[in-house]
Amino acid sequence: MDTAPSALPSTSTPAQDARNRRKGATAAALASAVEWYDYFVFGIAAALVLGDLYFPAGSPSAGVLASFATFAVGFLARPFGGVIAGHLGDKRGRKPMLVLALTLMGVATTGIGLLPTYETIGMAAPVLLVTLRVMQGIAVGAQWGGAMLLATEYAPEGKRGIYGSFVQLGVPIGVVTANSVFLLAGAFTSESAFAAWGWRLPFLVGLLVLVLAWYIHKHVEETPEFRAAERALAEKEKEEKGQATEQGADKEAGKEAGKGVGKGKGGDRARNSPLRTILRGHLGTVFLAGGSFAVNTATFYILITGVLDYTTRELDMNRGAVLTVSLCVSLTQLVLIPASAALSDRIGRIRIYGLGAAGIALWAVPMFLLIDTGSLLWLAVGTFVASCFLSIMYGPQAALFAELFTPEMRYTGASLGYQIAAVLGGGLAPFVMVLLLETTGTSMSVAAYIIGLAVIALGSIKVLADRARSR
Repeated sequence: MDTAPSALPSTSTPAQDARNRRKGATAAALASAVEWYDYFVFGIAAALVLGDLYFPAGSPSAGVLASFATFAVGFLARPFGGVIAGHLGDKRGRKPMLVLALTLMGVATTGIGLLPTYETIGMAAPVLLVTLRVMQGIAVGAQWGGAMLLATEYAPEGKRGIYGSFVQLGVPIGVVTANSVFLLAGAFTSESAFAAWGWRLPFLVGLLVLVLAWYIHKHVEETPEFRAAERALAEKEKEEKGQATEQGADKEAGKEAGKGVGKGKGGDRARNSPLRTILRGHLGTVFLAGGSFAVNTATFYILITGVLDYTTRELDMNRGAVLTVSLCVSLTQLVLIPASAALSDRIGRIRIYGLGAAGIALWAVPMFLLIDTGSLLWLAVGTFVASCFLSIMYGPQAALFAELFTPEMRYTGASLGYQIAAVLGGGLAPFVMVLLLETTGTSMSVAAYIIGLAVIALGSIKVLADRARSR
């Protein structure tokens, strides 16, 4: 399904090519890891402390719902980041948008770590919290496409899957790091100190994002595919101008030339507006991509935030123990994600991707039956198996989404598909989980929610597979 060559420009030496690939892949992985770390610390804090500190009125459940609603607001902002960065990234380059996204995330995350609580500044506290969360959402919406393309567009022939998985590894790395920092903060502070200031420490680590943004700006080059697309567009514009000039011999020819120039400019405007191109001819592909991935994002955020709240608040399980299980399960993804991506390079993206979606559907009910035992061991087993299926989907996803669109609209199209899935799945999932548990009183309702999203995913994957075969 590759839509464009991934070879580097021929003017560079093989050693320079390899060095640029390594530098691009490493920068993409680091950008993804630190960005997702910053994003995930909010989810963990939302499950543990933000409800009491910023939404103190009402019952504990109401505070958690308000906190998770703020968590979801970040997801609602993600498509805006994807659209803006995608449009500019397809016109101006992948690297500048990635640097901008990292800078915005660093400022927003640090701001949350320094934000006074409701007790100190009243209603201004939740308002500012929501504002900073929106900034985080815009930043991560802009980041994923830039990091993904930085990796996949540097990939050598036949290895786009494994290179794309470097960006996907940022998610488990971010989860492991976020959980580790929270565990350390909890271990070295009392319960009262943690609630007062210890929870802020993981957010202040966000300052490191600004250092990485500076490094990418100074030391990482633009991707070869984007440079090739720029050259091709410049050559086409030059050719069209030359043709228009040759048609100016007489008045009638001049009129025709004017029409030709107008047509050429209109075409240039279409080519230079990736968002317009997507909306006019590829919106179906965007929604299929989003529909195929929503179950992955929903299940993932249910595991790292919803289950954390459910097990500690409803099942009275130890917070540190649950965080440790989440950390250990996430570590397994560091192996499974690149393994599934490498396999997709050999036998195809769709086949591996669909296998993961089917597994999530089949495991949803057994997973919650195990979690409901209140046993740490069965919690680990249930979430581990679910994590395996998530990794099977997540590994090839970056390459799959990149291959759905051509280079001149790839940032916009892939970002939109991913962020639609994030809104429909990840952003609402913890909120929906708490709401379902409060309404039905059973975790089987949450399992049914996951299964419903999995059915949508399998249907979307089937359509994408049929389209791929018909090409």
